Amino acid sequence: MSFTNRPRVTADIKTGGKQTVFVSSKYKEIRIPFFPILKYAGLALIFIFFFVGSVNAPQTISVSAQEANNQAQSSQNERAELERQLAEYEKQIEETQKTIDTYKKQGNTLKNEIATLNAKINKTNLQIQAINVNLSKLNEDITDTQKQINRTENKIDTHKEALAEAVQSVYETDNQNLMTILLANDKLSDFFGTLNDIVLVQDNLRISLENITKLRGDLLEQKQQLSLEKEDVENLRAMQQAQKRQVQSTQSSKNQILKETQGKESEYQKALVKTQASAAQIRARIFELLGGGELTFEKAYNYAKLAESATGVRAALILAILDRESLLGKNVGRCSYETAMHPTRDVPYFLDMTQRLGIDPKSDFAKVSCANQHGAYGGAMGPAQFIPSTWKIYESTISKITGNNPPSPWNNSDAFAATGAYIRDLLSSASCKTYADTNKNIVDYQTLLERCAAAKYYAGGNWYTYRFWYGDPVVQKANQFEDDIAVLKKG
Repeated sequence: MSFTNRPRVTADIKTGGKQTVFVSSKYKEIRIPFFPILKYAGLALIFIFFFVGSVNAPQTISVSAQEANNQAQSSQNERAELERQLAEYEKQIEETQKTIDTYKKQGNTLKNEIATLNAKINKTNLQIQAINVNLSKLNEDITDTQKQINRTENKIDTHKEALAEAVQSVYETDNQNLMTILLANDKLSDFFGTLNDIVLVQDNLRISLENITKLRGDLLEQKQQLSLEKEDVENLRAMQQAQKRQVQSTQSSKNQILKETQGKESEYQKALVKTQASAAQIRARIFELLGGGELTFEKAYNYAKLAESATGVRAALILAILDRESLLGKNVGRCSYETAMHPTRDVPYFLDMTQRLGIDPKSDFAKVSCANQHGAYGGAMGPAQFIPSTWKIYESTISKITGNNPPSPWNNSDAFAATGAYIRDLLSSASCKTYADTNKNIVDYQTLLERCAAAKYYAGGNWYTYRFWYGDPVVQKANQFEDDIAVLKKG
């Protein structure tokens, strides 16, 4: 572009006190009311951030730096002690499980059965105590997260004040024309300094808006984290209650065996034969699915076998993960995607998927898991309880296994295939392999891998918290299903 064709910017000084910027070129001349635009833009931004998205900062009590450091150190010490206690309980749990496995290998005798039941009671009691420690840790985490939320809200409030000051400066500048500004300064350099201040005000507006936008994003993440932590507390308490019931049930089984056999091995062997289920009974058993619905165990096993042949994940583990009992009575709920799903991560794909499947996304058929009472998103679909963004990742893999294109999360064969494919990837994940390698001298390597994968299926990145309370029971359930499958193969 030649010099003569470059736009020229000049200031039109009017007696009315308003500034208009002329942009002249070879072809046209445009009038831009500079300061009124800046004023109304500032007003619009203030309205958005003060009235549409306002956040009330809580009242806080200031403490000295020394007091804050003391509190932080005390919190770290408490957390370290909780970690030590938890590690000790987990070590005892693993040792008790080894004892249980040893008794099982020794065969079905009355002595071994009673010893196994005693060990199970001991293990469950240890798990209950360990959950108490985990709950204490979670309470610490919730307190820390709430403090982060308070700090973020206070920062937002501070930036709002800066934003208000910047807009006030815009108003004041708008009430002065360039001649007034020029005459108010003794030196030409001061005049240009004032103009630079106007530019600085614009920069301050931009920076304040960027900071508020970032802080609001941080605030949303922190509140979501707080919701998940509170949900963890509820889940662990539910698991603790289930374990207490398990202790009572195991104790009752022990008492019943002692009563029936009167301590005689021969009587125990007779009772053992009576309690063994036949192949026909196992096939007809009702299998309730994780995300709702039920079918016979035989049909569930057939779906699991198909998934096993395609993914290499044992059918018994797939069944254990999809068994509703794994949730320990937790109800996933049935809600509309509009109120339950993450609006940007999951909703767009959900609508696209239901359209391709010819399903009304607002119908009862397409109901999904509900958000929890603390605000954490739900949106899990069908028997396997996949959220849409995860289903999207595995869509093509599922189609190759079942031949359904597109696959449906509400179709049983697709759901079993999805679970198998997902578990296969979790079993080969770096974190599960590291966990299994680290503890393989205590527990069987494959058991550790499956425990980790099951916990990840349930809790994602928070799997380590659930490796004992969810992952381990799922693996034990899978081993029980393995016994049932062995009976089916014989029958």
